[in-house]
Amino acid sequence: MAQKRLSRTQFLERLLSIMDRKHHWAWPIIMGPGISKAQLKLHYQQEFLVYVRDFPVLLARVHGQNPPPDVRRMLAENIYEEDTGGLSFGRSHPELFNEMMQGLGFRNEVFRTAKLLPASARYRKWLEQVTASRDWVVGAAALAVFVEGSIKDRQEIQEPSKPKSEAEIEAYIDAHPLIRHHNIARQSMDLIRAHQQVEAGHRQDAYAMVVGYADTRRRQNAVLACVSQGLTLWMAYRDSIAKACKLVKP
Repeated sequence: MAQKRLSRTQFLERLLSIMDRKHHWAWPIIMGPGISKAQLKLHYQQEFLVYVRDFPVLLARVHGQNPPPDVRRMLAENIYEEDTGGLSFGRSHPELFNEMMQGLGFRNEVFRTAKLLPASARYRKWLEQVTASRDWVVGAAALAVFVEGSIKDRQEIQEPSKPKSEAEIEAYIDAHPLIRHHNIARQSMDLIRAHQQVEAGHRQDAYAMVVGYADTRRRQNAVLACVSQGLTLWMAYRDSIAKACKLVKP
């Protein structure tokens, strides 16, 4: 007997219940005052190679699966910003990432020559596979819901954030751990500014896209399996970084 399609509310709740678990014990340590520059470099090397460098390319693979026009427009806007910074600072997000790393004293070369940890490589391989899925909504869920999402998604869906003023963005920058704990120059933080400028409503759009177009129980199950697998691989990825950094679980 075929399973009955979940209502949009039920399906959204299933997705959020997975994202409620997207938190790793080492994150507060990595963003805290006791982390060394060497540990921070290892963390950012893995982030860069797993998804920061090629995120616009991964998005483009989903766009290339020919989703409906409204989805293509949303993905195209995201790709445009990620690949050109055309909606913010006129520089791609990978470029802005490199500028932030330079502000920490890391040369670009240390990211180009870095190697993926085994768990990082498995997570990256999954991203490549899932964005080539024949059903675009699965790849869209992997990127727009899981990779770009966090444990804060439920709160963001319930109480959507409003566009921030320039003063509010600068106050956010002042409170950022890289400013507070590592004395990075404020002018090196345009990546964080760009995210703050363009992210209002972004989470709602991502969930509306996936919940709206996963219109059969088969597609809903495929999306839920995808996001669940993403969480498993992401946790192993974060575990491996914590181990490589020799962090101790509280």
